[in-house]
Amino acid sequence: MKTIQNISDFKRKALHWANQFEVSCFLDSNDYKNAYSVYDFIIAADVRDELQYSTGNGFDQLKNFYAKHKQWVFGYFSYDLKNGIEDLQSNNPDGLNFPDLYFFVPKYLIAFKDGKAEIILGDQSILGEIESFSFDDRQQSKAVQIFQRLSKDQYITKVEALRNHIHRGDIYEINFCQEFFAENAEIDPIHTFEALNHISPMPFAGYFKVHDQYILSATPERFLCKRGSKLTSQPIKGTAKRSSDPKEDNAIKLQLRNNIKEQAENVMIVDLVRHDLTKSAVKGSVKVDELFGIYSFPQVHQMISTVSCELNPEIHFIDAIKNTFPMGSMTGAPKVKAMKLIEEYEVTKRGIYSGSFGCISPDGDFDFNVVIRSILYNAESKYLSFQVGGAITYQSNAISEYEECLLKASAILKVLGG
Repeated sequence: MKTIQNISDFKRKALHWANQFEVSCFLDSNDYKNAYSVYDFIIAADVRDELQYSTGNGFDQLKNFYAKHKQWVFGYFSYDLKNGIEDLQSNNPDGLNFPDLYFFVPKYLIAFKDGKAEIILGDQSILGEIESFSFDDRQQSKAVQIFQRLSKDQYITKVEALRNHIHRGDIYEINFCQEFFAENAEIDPIHTFEALNHISPMPFAGYFKVHDQYILSATPERFLCKRGSKLTSQPIKGTAKRSSDPKEDNAIKLQLRNNIKEQAENVMIVDLVRHDLTKSAVKGSVKVDELFGIYSFPQVHQMISTVSCELNPEIHFIDAIKNTFPMGSMTGAPKVKAMKLIEEYEVTKRGIYSGSFGCISPDGDFDFNVVIRSILYNAESKYLSFQVGGAITYQSNAISEYEECLLKASAILKVLGG
């Protein structure tokens, strides 16, 4: 352990140091304190072994990979792993072509907590290497021309069609998303991530580089974490814009807290998460720790609920992840029917978007985010993509939902110069 004087300087140097390797993962809480995070930030770099999977049941492959190493592993789950869990398909176009699942055992692992840096994997000399690491600090990204996959009219037409499904009783709620994209995009991924993390610092932010493929994430949402025998999920449903005027901002926050429509959306997903957790829980242990909590971030206020349970000792913790995947906040209810309609009405394959990335420790604890508010970039094909969406219920107003999408996209558009 070493006490670090200039924490922000060390964090930047560590990120750039890790970026010199073909594979690296940086997870940053941005100093949001919560009861479930073990470290302030953690950086994994270089590969001792890796697992890449694109068909069938990736969760079983991960189980074998973890059993082989019993070591820290970092990685991601694509939304399309749903096809190995349920009888579903993903046939929409995909410009990114990321694997459905990727995990690696790092050679180097640096964790940071309360002003102290700790080398978990690797030689202690790495700290000195990081502190003396120099990098080019000039912004190298050009402004990127962003296009929308759906026009405003197309989006509104689809939302109205989904409201008809709700009216008929096919579903209660659905998370409907649209893609923003750029072709022939040339960005500097690490500087783009730093800009995004600066303008929109979030508690589950992360930078994940796998060769030429990048996840640059400013996500506010935790999918699932395990601490000892306790599983915790924190679904987000309910969004309101911030105001620079403190009085107005507080009024908006209060309005969100008491908004019946937002509460209805939130409680539907809380019920879905509760149902998903019962598949892995000790009987009677599923509980709602917080309902309709309002949390403030730079661009938005969010309504976040917390649901937890005790993990049944007969259930493997990776099966507990599988039993709740994909996360209810990004699907809808009932879950399978909502995912079928997502495939029918959305026009882009989700891939990593609305999937998850994070890490698993040697004792089987884990923490995974929800991949939203994130830029996905394939440097080889120069294809850049991000998606935004929201919960559609029968009470939804299509124009308001469209405007909420633009609000959620605002930080990324600003970073990319759009």
